[in-house]
Amino acid sequence: MFPSNQGCDYRHHQKSLANKRECLSSRGALWIGIFLSCFFTFIIWVAHPWIPNVDFLPDLGASWYYWKLPEQTTMGRITAWGGYALHQLASWGTIYFAQKQDLSDTDALHKVNVFALASNICFVVLHFFQTAFWYDGLAQDVSIWSSLSSVALVLIGILLMENPRRGLFFGRKIGSENNIIQDATRTLRKYHGYMFSWAIIYTFWYHPMENTGGHLCGFLYSFLFLLQGSLFFTRVHHNRYWTFLLEMFVVAHGTVVSRQTNNLWPMFFFGFAAIFIVTQMYGLGLGKWFRSGCTVAYTLAVVAVYNSRGWEKLNEIFRIPMIDYLSVYVFALIIWSASRLIGMFTQESKRALSVREKRT
Repeated sequence: MFPSNQGCDYRHHQKSLANKRECLSSRGALWIGIFLSCFFTFIIWVAHPWIPNVDFLPDLGASWYYWKLPEQTTMGRITAWGGYALHQLASWGTIYFAQKQDLSDTDALHKVNVFALASNICFVVLHFFQTAFWYDGLAQDVSIWSSLSSVALVLIGILLMENPRRGLFFGRKIGSENNIIQDATRTLRKYHGYMFSWAIIYTFWYHPMENTGGHLCGFLYSFLFLLQGSLFFTRVHHNRYWTFLLEMFVVAHGTVVSRQTNNLWPMFFFGFAAIFIVTQMYGLGLGKWFRSGCTVAYTLAVVAVYNSRGWEKLNEIFRIPMIDYLSVYVFALIIWSASRLIGMFTQESKRALSVREKRT
């Protein structure tokens, strides 16, 4: 037998080892998921000879999605919408099941996390074969703006959810004494999984798995968000550096897609980078001097680009931040109104049911 103090030390040591194993379990899943995301993106790139060689219709402008068959096929529509529907239902069902389990955030993976990760891997493979055999995604039936808006909704939702932690404008929180902002934030934090899941899975099935720079960057972004959505109820899901990477990846994605399709890349690069300067860097624990250095570097880059691009186009860099910050307030109002309406309906239903039970 150990003396009491040694036994206590031994148990503490065993508990510490167990905690480390749990920690490696969740962080290991994150790193494995990132590796698989890069691997699947690589497969899309090298497997292009197996993707149908399509004679695309001429590009008709910003509202036209170029990568779709000239004539839609029945199997293309069935497999695209069928794959999306199954993927969406599986994701929503997993989230619902996890919330019903009343799980707490841990360093270890829950069984439902393993199921979510395996499910998403299966649907990634399914979408690849769907593209290889029938090519078309959801783009044949819905506007490109619906896909762009769904991703924007996720980024705007993150700005609202992170407001209590890092603020919205230079570290300043909005709505500290505003019930609408506070209630909307609480509601979004509880139910954001359903909305974010829809947005990412919808845009994932919108596109065929082409190997252009914009598609590869976009699918890698989708894979990383699917990974994040599979790690709910783990502490790594809330890791501020990981979630910051997910937010900032849009700078690269938006810039690559814009350079591929038009000449508005500075609007996307400097527009999304401005949100980093105004909001996102205040959630990383950076020192004042480092933040000042980032601001100076951003300003110098703007001057260098627009000195040759033309100062009359400087308004480009304000478009995305203005839309996003205004949308935060509009989105909060919509969430608050919807939750109040649903709450009123639910309360009225409960009262009516209670009255009926008393009468019988």
